[in-house]
Amino acid sequence: MANPENTAGAKITPPKLDAAAARPKQHPNVRILEGLLDESKKKARAVRSKRNMSILKIRHLIIISGFIALVAIPTTLASLYLAFVAQDQYHSSSSFAVRSIGSTIGASDIMGMFTQTTATSTVADSYILIDYLLSERMLEDVDSRFDLDTVYAPRGADYFFGLAAGLPIEDKLNYWRKMVTVNFDHSSGILQLQVKAFTPQQAQEIASYILSKSEQLINELSDKAHEETLKLARQEIGIAEQRLTDARMALREFRDVSQDVDPVEGAKLAVKLVAGMEQELAKLNAHLEAARSQMAEDTPRIRVIKSQISALTSRIEAEKQRLGSGTTDAKTARTTQDLIGSDVSGRLQLYEKLELEREFGERTYAAALASLEKARLDATGKQRYLAVFIEPTLSQMAQYPQRFLHALMVFLAGMFAWGMATLIYYNIRDRA
Repeated sequence: MANPENTAGAKITPPKLDAAAARPKQHPNVRILEGLLDESKKKARAVRSKRNMSILKIRHLIIISGFIALVAIPTTLASLYLAFVAQDQYHSSSSFAVRSIGSTIGASDIMGMFTQTTATSTVADSYILIDYLLSERMLEDVDSRFDLDTVYAPRGADYFFGLAAGLPIEDKLNYWRKMVTVNFDHSSGILQLQVKAFTPQQAQEIASYILSKSEQLINELSDKAHEETLKLARQEIGIAEQRLTDARMALREFRDVSQDVDPVEGAKLAVKLVAGMEQELAKLNAHLEAARSQMAEDTPRIRVIKSQISALTSRIEAEKQRLGSGTTDAKTARTTQDLIGSDVSGRLQLYEKLELEREFGERTYAAALASLEKARLDATGKQRYLAVFIEPTLSQMAQYPQRFLHALMVFLAGMFAWGMATLIYYNIRDRA
């Protein structure tokens, strides 16, 4: 159907209806119910808001209470204690080093002692000394000398920094390690000792006593090392000396039994004697041949020459038998008891054996003496000593306890504990 048009040909627009008039009219009861629902929602929202505010107040109260209990109160109490109760402490410092004689050769002044390489330093002895200074042995020595229960007795109401009487040795040792500190510089080998006490004089006296005991320990270690180094060399000297003595005694016994000071020279003389008799025998044989050519066999001169030749031959044979039997089963003298009935060769063999043992014993003894001298020089070069270049100082102002630092540490510890407690609380609340 076509839109109606006016006479002029324009379109006719229908009139617009009002929005309120367009909605359908509600019943009065519906409007009352809607009002009641809106009012109940507002009340529930108000109750929920009040409940959240109450929970928030409790949560904040717990957090604040925890801060006060864990941070504010401990920090305040610690600050008040450190400011008005804690007693002043003084310290005495000293610097020293453990050195050996060999490590300071060529050092013309005190600075040369600290420019040596670590190869010749005594680092091990320094660590031994550190352990000794913080040990029960040092604590007992100092306690017997100064009575630590009196020296470190609580002053006034300062029981935190004082030493209670009648404590066991373990607790005393823990307190001692708080009052005595030792720092070691590995590069230079310098040890720095610091002793704390409630008076500067006591701190200086304790530090001086510790230095004297340290020097005594180093001397003991040095002497022990020196003796251990020479012990083996001295044992070798004893063995070599006993061996040489036995060789000389055996040689003397041989000479007493054989009644011959030098069998070698005696053998040489015997050989010369046999050679001379053989030469004389050759002359007699020549005279005998000459006489036979001129005289009869039974003439007195020939009989005399034959008699001389026979006697000289017997003498030569006897001397040769004394030099050696000429057989392989002859008796050989192996000990001085076998000298009786032995020939010169057997005695000469035993003599050469004894003489060789004597010479070997002398050389061994000389080598042992040289080893002992070398060991002595090495031991002397390795001797330790305590080089103290800063004597225990006397403080004029108290440096301990470090009040600000202790208060700050209490504050930081409380903050850490409070923060951890807060995180644990929120974690439990979120999981609930």
